[in-house]
Amino acid sequence: MKDTTTPHVIVIGGGTGGLCLAHGLKRAGVSVRVYERDRTRADGVQGYRVGIDPDGSRALKACLSPDLFDTFVATCARTASYFCIRTEQLKESLTLELHPPTDPVNSEKSVSRMTLRQVLVTGVEDVVEFGKVFTHYEQNDDGTVTAFFEDGTSATGDVLVAADGSNSRVRRQYLPHATVQEAGVIAVTCKVPLTDESRALLPKEVTQGIGLVMAPRGYTCILHTMEFPWDREGELKHGIGNTDAELIKNWPGLLYDNTRDYINWGFNAATRQFPSDVMQMRGKELIDLVLRMTPGWAPQLHQLFRMGDPSTCFPIKVHTTEPVPQWRTTNVTLLGDAIHTMTPGMGVGANTALRDAALLTKNLTAVSKGSMTLHDAVHDYETQMVEYGFKAVLDSRKNFSGDQVVHRDVLGRVALVGMRAGLWALNHLPPAKRKMADKLYEYRGGERE
Repeated sequence: MKDTTTPHVIVIGGGTGGLCLAHGLKRAGVSVRVYERDRTRADGVQGYRVGIDPDGSRALKACLSPDLFDTFVATCARTASYFCIRTEQLKESLTLELHPPTDPVNSEKSVSRMTLRQVLVTGVEDVVEFGKVFTHYEQNDDGTVTAFFEDGTSATGDVLVAADGSNSRVRRQYLPHATVQEAGVIAVTCKVPLTDESRALLPKEVTQGIGLVMAPRGYTCILHTMEFPWDREGELKHGIGNTDAELIKNWPGLLYDNTRDYINWGFNAATRQFPSDVMQMRGKELIDLVLRMTPGWAPQLHQLFRMGDPSTCFPIKVHTTEPVPQWRTTNVTLLGDAIHTMTPGMGVGANTALRDAALLTKNLTAVSKGSMTLHDAVHDYETQMVEYGFKAVLDSRKNFSGDQVVHRDVLGRVALVGMRAGLWALNHLPPAKRKMADKLYEYRGGERE
C-alpha cells in the first residue's frame, strides 16, 4: 500500500453503501470518485421498501450533510407503529408495538429504494460517473490500484472499494473463494396502489405497521404499507410540517422520484415449491401463480394479490454469502452486498452496508489527519466489518432459508402449530411483548454507541 495522508478512493458501484461512503469522504475532504454502471441516477432502481434501522440512521447522520440528513428523514414514508404476525386467514398471532420515532436517529424508518437513491445522489453528482461498467483491476508496483471499464477508460487511486453488490466483479477477482449461494427461497413481490379499497383489505395494525403472514408449507407473505409526504400528483400533502415541506420542495431528487403510496406484498416459499420456470415469469402470470399456490388463504389477501400492478411484479431468487476468514489487507477492500450478501431474514442488509460506509469513512478520514496509516485504516475496518457483517449473514440465514423445518411437509406443520401456540401465549403477556420489542430495537442498533 502507498504511504500517503492524501488518499484518492475509487468506489465501484453507486448503490446505498457506495454513495453513503462518497458523502462521508467528500465531507471529510478525502478525494473520492464513484463509478456506477447505470446510465443515469434514476436507472435500475425499483421503488420497494428499505427499512432503515438505528444503525443505518446513525451511519447516514455521520456521512451526510445536516441538511441532506434532514431531507432523508423528511422523505421517509410514515413510520411503522406495529410488527404483526397473522395466519393465512389474517387471524392475529402476535402484535408488537414498535418503539415510537422519538428522535431522527434511534428510530426505525421506511423509505422507498428509489427515494433513498435520489437522496444519496444529491450533493455528490460531481464525484459520480454513470455508465461505467467495471471489468477488472490491477494493483500497481507503486502501491496504487487501477480500475478498468468496458468503455476502454481506467481510473487509478490509492484504495479501491468494491460496492458493486451481490454479483460483485471486484469480489470475484479479489476473493474468488468468497462465494454467494442460493438460500433455497424464492420471493414474488408486487406493488398495489394504496387506495381506500386496498387499505380496507388489511387490519389496521398491518396497514400501520409491518405485517407477516405465516402459513403451512413454510409459505410467508410480508406486507408493507408505504405512505409518503407527497400525493398521487407529486404535490406535497397537507399536514406535513413547514420545515419538512420546504426541504422536500427544494430537494433536487424529487424531480427523479415517481414513488407514490402503495402496499407492497412479497410472497415467499422454498424454491422447490415453485415451477422450474418461475424466474422467467413476469406480471399477471406471477400473480396467478401466487393465487394458485394459496388456495386456502383469506379472500382479502387474494383480492390484494389480484390488485397488484403487473408491471411491478417479479420474482427474486434469494442469495446469501458464505462467510470466509479475514483476508490479508491490501489496497482493495469491499463493503455491503459485495462481501456480505444476506437474506432478508433480519432486515439489516442495507443497514449493514451503511454501517460499513460510516466505519470506512471514519478510518480513511483518520488517514487524512495523519492519525492512522492507510494499511491500518483498511485493516481495522475489515476486522470489524468481517465480525459484524458475517454475524448478520448467519443470523439472517437462520431466519430465512429453504432448509428451515417449516418448509417440510409433516414436521413443518408440527413446527407451525408450535410457533403459533408460542406466539399466541406471548401475545397475551404484555411484559414479555415489551421485552421482545426492546430486544428487536437493540439488535437493530437502538442506542448503540
